Amino acid sequence: MKLHGQDSMARGADEKLVSRRIKLPKRVVEAPLSQVGKRLLMALFVLFLTVFVVWLDRDGYHDNANEQVDLLDCFYYATVTLSTTGYGDIVPYSDSARLINILVITPLRVLFLIILVGTTLEVLTERTREEWRLKRWRKNLRDHTVVVGFGTKGRSALLTLLATGLSKEQVVIVDPSAKVIDTANAEGFTGVVGDATRSDVLLRAELQKARQIVIATQRDDTAVLVTLTARQLNRGAKIVAAVREEENAPLLRQSGADAVITSASAAGRLLGLSVLSPSAGTVMEDLIQQGSGLDLIERPARKAEVGKSVRDTEDLVVSVLRGHRLLAYDDPHASPIQLTDRLITIVRAAPPTSPPVRLGPAE
Repeated sequence: MKLHGQDSMARGADEKLVSRRIKLPKRVVEAPLSQVGKRLLMALFVLFLTVFVVWLDRDGYHDNANEQVDLLDCFYYATVTLSTTGYGDIVPYSDSARLINILVITPLRVLFLIILVGTTLEVLTERTREEWRLKRWRKNLRDHTVVVGFGTKGRSALLTLLATGLSKEQVVIVDPSAKVIDTANAEGFTGVVGDATRSDVLLRAELQKARQIVIATQRDDTAVLVTLTARQLNRGAKIVAAVREEENAPLLRQSGADAVITSASAAGRLLGLSVLSPSAGTVMEDLIQQGSGLDLIERPARKAEVGKSVRDTEDLVVSVLRGHRLLAYDDPHASPIQLTDRLITIVRAAPPTSPPVRLGPAE
């Protein structure tokens, strides 16, 4: 297999600029225009309240121009006072006016300034909040799932994992497209924008602490490079990768993948099976779609099943995983079941709050 010098995962000038960014899911906030509108209304309310207060006690103010304070002078005084300009042409001279300025006008002036600079303060604090969220995210993230490539394959794989109980907080998506990561953020996932063949990008996804890694890139050579890099950073994680061409599957296994799915061949086999038997094709598609109909699951052997034949279990066992050997249900070595075995069984999908419904041999 030939490796291309420039992979699609590294293309695009805008993507290069954000190749090291981590995007946490954004919290729901109001639209900018709505926020500005609310602040403007609050500022106007404070202004008119100040005018009203000055108008009620207008006899306690002195105007150097004509010694009388009318409504226009009240607006003028409120404006220069709230903006802290203070020309001094209109001043409070009575004790009540000065007391009202201390107890009422000054707090309103502070409130008015806070409203005006609220946007600036929010910009300054937003970065601090994001950095704090990022540090907390790094500290708490353990045994998570990293999905490289959020296209059709990556999204389908993730939906299957979510159907088995995986939470969105335990998922990190790596993709070269900023738009794709924005979409993932909108769905509640944390994303890293960048080329997954680079170790620094995978480290930003905390791949070294991940429990399982799904590699669903668009090209086989990219999948090989990502698998090599991921296995070098994390020796113990389970790595599952997808390739288009079956001839590249052995190379992925040599690169460190625990399981390799040939997407083109698998789709072709399912098409052929559906041609021969549409019902059989429907059953196979149902088995690989978690959360509906029949589910194919892997679980440890129970103590009550130890020593029994695979045909005598309550669940419908199709294979037995013993060490690194995968034994079919009709293999003579599959029975009796041992305590360290893992069983591949077929169960009827049930709601998340209910345990899986067992399908015994009699069913």
